[in-house]
Amino acid sequence: MSDVIADRSFWHRNQQTLAPWLFLTPAILFFVFYVIYPVFQSFNLSLYEWDGLGTKEYVGLRNYEDLYWEWVDRDAFYTSLKNNVIWLFLYLAAIPAGLFIALFLNQTVTGIRLYKSLFFFPFVISQVVVGLVFTWFYDPAFGFLNIFLGWFGAGPINMLGDERYVTYGVILAGLWPQTAYCMILYLTGLNAVDPEQIEAGRLDGAKGWRMLWHVVLPQLKPATFIAFVVTIIGALRSFDLISVMTSGGPFGSSRVLAYYMFEVALSEYGFRMGYGAAIAVVLFAIMMVFIAYFLFSMYREEKR
Repeated sequence: MSDVIADRSFWHRNQQTLAPWLFLTPAILFFVFYVIYPVFQSFNLSLYEWDGLGTKEYVGLRNYEDLYWEWVDRDAFYTSLKNNVIWLFLYLAAIPAGLFIALFLNQTVTGIRLYKSLFFFPFVISQVVVGLVFTWFYDPAFGFLNIFLGWFGAGPINMLGDERYVTYGVILAGLWPQTAYCMILYLTGLNAVDPEQIEAGRLDGAKGWRMLWHVVLPQLKPATFIAFVVTIIGALRSFDLISVMTSGGPFGSSRVLAYYMFEVALSEYGFRMGYGAAIAVVLFAIMMVFIAYFLFSMYREEKR
């Protein structure tokens, strides 16, 4: 009986400390087993040669050496890595675009609900649908892009069939829903902006860009951080649109690392699971460099 009373008293004494952990435990376990463990599993698999069915053969860093020589010889890995860099920098345009759309939608304008619905629409449809819509839009025979260019006497452009334009065409398709997502993040952040700071800024003579830069944007740092991280991850894991719109073509010119990883691990290149895992490790490393840099920048700003 005394043990039961002691147990109850321990729970009552530490209830506020233990209760959050009890709620967090299922999510933490899920994250460990389905995110953290597969990351280390990929590191381990990248050290083996394996076709997915037979016995694994330990090869050390040979898969990474193959990636290096492909990069030197400007082979498929070089093309995929170069396209991923292009995706990273151009995809970041979704952040300022989403911010300015959110600033517009945050105003009191006639028909604002209709505008919000139209801008929100790309976020709720799947990437496959987005890819199909833009494939029709770019069609050299009846696509609206070439019809529009024809009004100005410009010749038709085979956006998805020309090695010079295909990557930019797919990125433009991806920016459509990504901008909508960033817009939602910033709309949520704008609802939490302190009106007293806005009023104080007005009293100090801040207007327009000065108000935005010195008063509004500092309060949107959490939304900016989430938008940055999600956009970086979206650019690096770009697979759906490329699979639907180009299948990596023409002649492999629109490949990115995620699609190339799929090709070498599960497609025509002979089920090289270890080599695909090495590509995944490189992709993860690039992602962590960008996210770590942004985290460090935010920490430095907060410290100031």
